[in-house]
Amino acid sequence: MRALRGSYTRSMPLELSVWRIDVSLQRVGPATIDMERRLEDILAHDISVASPNWMVIGRQVATPWGKLIDLLCIDSDGNIIVIELKRDKTEREIVAQLLDYGSWVRSIPGEEIPRIFNDYRKKYFPKETVSLDEAFTSRFKVKQMPDELNSSHELVIVASTLDTATERIVGYLAEQYEVNINAVFFRVFKDGDREYLTRAWLRDPALADEALPTRGSTDAKGEWNGEYYATFGDDSHRSWEDARKYGFISAGGGRWYSQTLSMLNPGDRVWVNLSDGRGYVGVGIVEKAVVPIDQFTVKLADGKEVPLLQAPLDSKQMGQHGGNPEDGEFLVRVKWLKELTKAQAIKEKGLFGVQHSASRPRAEKWRYTVERLKERFGIKDQATV
Repeated sequence: MRALRGSYTRSMPLELSVWRIDVSLQRVGPATIDMERRLEDILAHDISVASPNWMVIGRQVATPWGKLIDLLCIDSDGNIIVIELKRDKTEREIVAQLLDYGSWVRSIPGEEIPRIFNDYRKKYFPKETVSLDEAFTSRFKVKQMPDELNSSHELVIVASTLDTATERIVGYLAEQYEVNINAVFFRVFKDGDREYLTRAWLRDPALADEALPTRGSTDAKGEWNGEYYATFGDDSHRSWEDARKYGFISAGGGRWYSQTLSMLNPGDRVWVNLSDGRGYVGVGIVEKAVVPIDQFTVKLADGKEVPLLQAPLDSKQMGQHGGNPEDGEFLVRVKWLKELTKAQAIKEKGLFGVQHSASRPRAEKWRYTVERLKERFGIKDQATV
């Protein structure tokens, strides 16, 4: 299921089937229980079931007019996600209610977010004393929170199914009016005493090919400047020093992280930002499209070409899942035009930053960022391979 922003293709209700194949081919039937009554607890306990890029900051959050938002989350860029479960609402009611919540969330000042999180912590985790800053930096493995919170927000419907008219409405709002709205479907299947939860998105969030403009931007439908953005996660599973030395960017640990690398093609120029907030560390030209790590080779000092995993690496845990389509590491070969050490990373107020492994941003902030980085990196003209 692939549906990019601006390219909405779904036109029928979600249908998902599960078969057991370890003994013989046996279809696993969907459970008849109302899963939506249990989903709030499941998502509140582990929101990564929906997205690994979210953290819960509020539950049953009261609006000024007395309504309660089921779940409020924050993503690694400091943006807010409003999650509403369909439950006994009609399809039209859930869309209208979510838009109503969005009208309030967009007005919440960034300094109000810590208070919402503190209320949530005191109600559901009274023995903990962690602050939003501490929870955020620990959850997303960054050194500090973004300077600006709630610069944009996302609306998400949680349901087992939606009718085709509602799916079309969600797609229309996203395409024609650039409302950041989506739906995620959960269904439970039973095999004897075991229950299995499945998830599918109406519009695949991992393949969003551009970042939405931030609030206040004058170019809601700005032209893309032809420059690609990438985030590099320097951690125990990959090292920026290896990427500098062997010429690559990479992502892994889940399709949400690795899938967007597929938009990078030979000849594209990409600017690389470290995911921990240190700043920009490289710019280069893509030489080869994304491949699993076990298909990526490098040349050693003696000229011998070997698989990357056989080369000396700063990261000892890189590629522990190999080229597994779900959890494995995927790499894009890059010819560096300029690369810096982590200590030399360029960070300034006003520079663009999101956590997508690769994207084609259209925000005015991205155009400014590229022009500024050209100055800092000494890049004068569009480079070619």
